[in-house]
Amino acid sequence: MSKEKMFAMRMSQMDYDRIQHKAGQAGMSMTAFITASALGKNITVVDGLDKVLAELKAIGKNLNQLTTLCNMGRITCLDLTEIKSSFGKVFDYLYDRMDRG
Repeated sequence: MSKEKMFAMRMSQMDYDRIQHKAGQAGMSMTAFITASALGKNITVVDGLDKVLAELKAIGKNLNQLTTLCNMGRITCLDLTEIKSSFGKVFDYLYDRMDRG
């Protein structure tokens, strides 16, 4: 979605600093934070989520490598279809809730 409208407003330095701090905590730009707040969207900050996502990505890569080795016939393993599906659902759930604004 393109942003073609400019909106200017005045506020106290204290309010500006607080909004900037909250946007930073949420990992959002001030524009994204103010827009989300004004439109009544929930803004959830989860500390350490970047570490969880990095770990989930690593687990996913390992699962993909195991699956590849199984498909090549280099190792014999259990059916990982359900595990991969569950992992994908968890990753999608977390990823969808991240605002990369």
